[in-house]
Amino acid sequence: MNRRHLMGAAAALCTAPALAQFRVEISGVGGTQLPIAIGEFRSEASAGQPVAAIIRADLERSGQFRVIDAAAGLNETSQPVWTDWRARQADALAAGSATRLADGRVDLRYKLWDVVKGQDLGGEAHAVAPDDVRLAAHRIADTIYQKLTGERGVFATRMAYVTKAGGRYSLRVTDADGEGGQIALGSPDPIISPAWSPDGKELAYVSFETRKAVVWLQSLATGQRRALADFRGSNSAPSFSPDGQSLVMTLSREGGSQLFLIRRDGSGLRRLTQSSAIDTEAVFSPDGQQIFFVSDRGGGPQVYRMPAAGGAAERVSFSGSYNISPAISPDGKTLAFVTRQGGAFKVCVQDLGSGAVQQISDTSEDESPSFAPNGRLLVYATRVGGRDVLMTSTLDGRIKAKLVSTTADVREPTWGPFGR
Repeated sequence: MNRRHLMGAAAALCTAPALAQFRVEISGVGGTQLPIAIGEFRSEASAGQPVAAIIRADLERSGQFRVIDAAAGLNETSQPVWTDWRARQADALAAGSATRLADGRVDLRYKLWDVVKGQDLGGEAHAVAPDDVRLAAHRIADTIYQKLTGERGVFATRMAYVTKAGGRYSLRVTDADGEGGQIALGSPDPIISPAWSPDGKELAYVSFETRKAVVWLQSLATGQRRALADFRGSNSAPSFSPDGQSLVMTLSREGGSQLFLIRRDGSGLRRLTQSSAIDTEAVFSPDGQQIFFVSDRGGGPQVYRMPAAGGAAERVSFSGSYNISPAISPDGKTLAFVTRQGGAFKVCVQDLGSGAVQQISDTSEDESPSFAPNGRLLVYATRVGGRDVLMTSTLDGRIKAKLVSTTADVREPTWGPFGR
């Protein structure tokens, strides 16, 4: 059950320790990367997590940094010898410590230095519960990223995706590196098309637990869920409006597969498209004024857009005869989609201003691209070495990180919003 076949076709939250078996494999060389040294945190074994390694992997995955070796023994109280670090060709340096407090919490402290200018850029201290050490490490990486690039980092955000292992499906919510997190739903029946609410508090998804496609809405805090769309026929491909008050989805309740708008409380159902084609996989533009969707009204599936209130649709994708799974960048300027080239499915990005298209993946079974909330990265599902995996990529395709699970096949990723 996957999106390449779209034209043809309960549980409360619990911890998911199995996801600790993810690992990140980073490949590629960026055009301009800032060299940074990040030392092992003093006594970081007491934190129960490899804090420095988490921070390094986050920064490498962004494509903006090149991590270089750091000497042992540094911490946030150190006085770096600038000439030594310049000789190592480091432009920035970070180091810290981890201390187990009497109340069981872990005190994480770090400091960041600009080696080129010989300046102390400040630091932070986080006293957190042991279960929150990974999140604290991601937040440290976010702060370092923002101080050195001027842009907001996404390492403390979350992802949702579906795993399949032993005939069982799980909808998982994890850190942005694919680790940690929770199981939102486990089922012997397929789960597809998860979609985040803009505030990050809910997920919409499609479950086949009643032997048909039904759209569900679930609170991540409480695990409470309700069927949002269980109409006659198929109910599929939900996506939230930017204000979180409505969802667009594909329903076949009136014959054919058409786009409908529904309020998140289940009221106000309204049909948006009136075609004889299959219209599906709709997503809102960030300003809420347009809806991008896939339709085969021109023969093969292509990406179209229309006013969010309804109206005439215009075709957006023209490179190739088969383009599906649109995703729009947070600034509304870039479209990501999956294109078919012969028998291969590849992720591309398109500048919506110029129409220029660039292929960013080097795999051949790609699905479900989704933008990071800062618009700098994409996550998508693909197949490598006979396994379904997640891949993140910079928008130029130069830096990729394979999130490899040793326990399950992984599909249908969607990157959550800021605000965790």
